[in-house]
Amino acid sequence: MNKRSVKSKNQLTRRGFIKKSAQGGAAALLISNGMLYGKTPDKIKVGLIGCGGRGTGAGIIDCAQSSPGVELVAIGDLFEDHVGSAPERIKTNLQERGLSVKDIYKVTPETTFVGFDAYKKVIASDVDMVILTSPPFFRPKHLRAAVEAGKHVFMEKPVAVDPVGVRSVIGSSDMAMEKGLALVAGTQSRRMLSYRETIQRIHNGDIGDITGGQVVRAGGAMRDWRTEEESRKPEWSEMEYHIRRWLFWTWLSGDFITEMHVHNLDIMNWILQSHPVKCMGVGGRQVRTEKKYGNLYDHFAVEYEYPNDVRIEYIGTQIDKFTYRSDQRVTGTQGSVYLYGGNGIIKGANPWEFKGEKPNPSVLQFSEMIDSIRNAKPLNEGRQIAESTMTAIFGRMSAYTGRALNWDWAMNASKLDLTPGEMEFGDLPDMPVPMPGVTELI
Repeated sequence: MNKRSVKSKNQLTRRGFIKKSAQGGAAALLISNGMLYGKTPDKIKVGLIGCGGRGTGAGIIDCAQSSPGVELVAIGDLFEDHVGSAPERIKTNLQERGLSVKDIYKVTPETTFVGFDAYKKVIASDVDMVILTSPPFFRPKHLRAAVEAGKHVFMEKPVAVDPVGVRSVIGSSDMAMEKGLALVAGTQSRRMLSYRETIQRIHNGDIGDITGGQVVRAGGAMRDWRTEEESRKPEWSEMEYHIRRWLFWTWLSGDFITEMHVHNLDIMNWILQSHPVKCMGVGGRQVRTEKKYGNLYDHFAVEYEYPNDVRIEYIGTQIDKFTYRSDQRVTGTQGSVYLYGGNGIIKGANPWEFKGEKPNPSVLQFSEMIDSIRNAKPLNEGRQIAESTMTAIFGRMSAYTGRALNWDWAMNASKLDLTPGEMEFGDLPDMPVPMPGVTELI
């Protein structure tokens, strides 16, 4: 049995996993209204950077629900209209969860910030922790500023859009480790108790040595995303229009393989306890072709090669009326595993199916983070999410250029930097849809 199926010293046995969950509070304290609480009520002052739907919805609301003593004290966004509507949206969302607006919402006009430097002002406020939910392009810069200022950070995935950004995130992660700061990523699948125990069983050798696998995520075209901003207004510069429509521009989102499907690729890295070492990808833009959808592809397929010649086939789409799927499968010498929708099933020599509790993983990620801060054992997921983000970027780079790629070159030598120029409202360079054989490998 090789290293892919042997339990490491740092991994939990099934009995240890259950005991840890029961003692840790975060997973065990599941009460009737679905709330998960940390251990102590010490106040955690939070700043929100990015006041779009994610930030004012699941971001701060899941955080507030996760633990007692959370206070939102500062908010910031590039756009005045987003910041202006944020207080009401946040308060409404808190009320819908049955949470106290009075106890949680402490933002004042003096701690409400707008503009390209809003993130700096939120970080400079009296906050212990920041939640980063701006478009992914901005994540490396915002993360570095927060860590340099000594703030704990929760950051939404992905954490970069190019190799230059990934390397910056790894540097910030190392800095956070040195400073004793918590750094947690929004890859909530890692908080699904079903996935945790299923993958632990893989690591314990229940399916033998892994020989291959598949990742499939097929869904719709996201045509209903921010329809109120899909047409450029006369007063908007090209830069402003791009950022408002960030989901559909590679320089801002990383394309959907990075922005969304990083969740699924992260699960595969978790299973294999490694990033891929090579890849070859294809993709294109066949259905979602209108200009309002930027320069993204609408389908990808990538073969990822992991250590020990394990091949993982990834298929991803954003095409309407496509059969929906979101699942991960791996095959081993003694069985197979199927992970989908929070369920885990093992077939073969050691058949098993998860039957336990399924607390909200989006809440649990904050509960575990805040527990780690309060117990002076800060979690640091920076390198982990950086490598998962790079896994997605790696496949995208191959598909865009038509070139098979080596991880070491892409991670350490690629000079690809999607920054379009100065961060100010104005014109932008032409950004055509990438074309294999034409798009340059940088």
